[in-house]
Amino acid sequence: MNETRHPQLQLFWSFFRIGLFTFGGGYAMIPLIQREVIDRTGWIRREEFLDLLTLAQSVPGPIAVNTSVFVGYKLHGFRGAVAALCGTVLPSFAIILLIALFFAGFRQNPVVDAAFKGMRPAVVALIIGPVISLARGMHWSMFVIIIATALAIWGLGWSPIYILAAAAIAGITWELSIAPKAEKRKKGPNA
Repeated sequence: MNETRHPQLQLFWSFFRIGLFTFGGGYAMIPLIQREVIDRTGWIRREEFLDLLTLAQSVPGPIAVNTSVFVGYKLHGFRGAVAALCGTVLPSFAIILLIALFFAGFRQNPVVDAAFKGMRPAVVALIIGPVISLARGMHWSMFVIIIATALAIWGLGWSPIYILAAAAIAGITWELSIAPKAEKRKKGPNA
């Protein structure tokens, strides 16, 4: 397939394959999306993907769908976003529709129940994998923030929305005021 002649079709097909072969929800899709857009196709740099992933997490909706839309938009604008979105949701929609038609008849089957229980640890591993991969190269202070955030959400019951808003404000403040001053000090008084 020629990417230059049919970029939206290539994008759709990539996300369709990801959507078709992923079990376990949106977080389980992240390592596959990462592998596809960074490692296999080279469409996006790792740092850009991390930014898109952060953005996808901070807006309403499933993270995998949001990520696919942001990747598609970054690559090919509105048409790319639609192609990636359709590729991501079409397999799930078709599979869920089929399951809904027949699920009531086989949900109580012990083999089906055992299969679902067996998939749970694999799904957890699929979620942990990209977290470890994306955390490589982070400054140690970021891990302190990660742990503090997790404790605030799970231990204290704080809303993730407030934490994301505070983190966004802190990031903007850092980039607009503190980072330039630190860079200027690093260059010296003659800069």
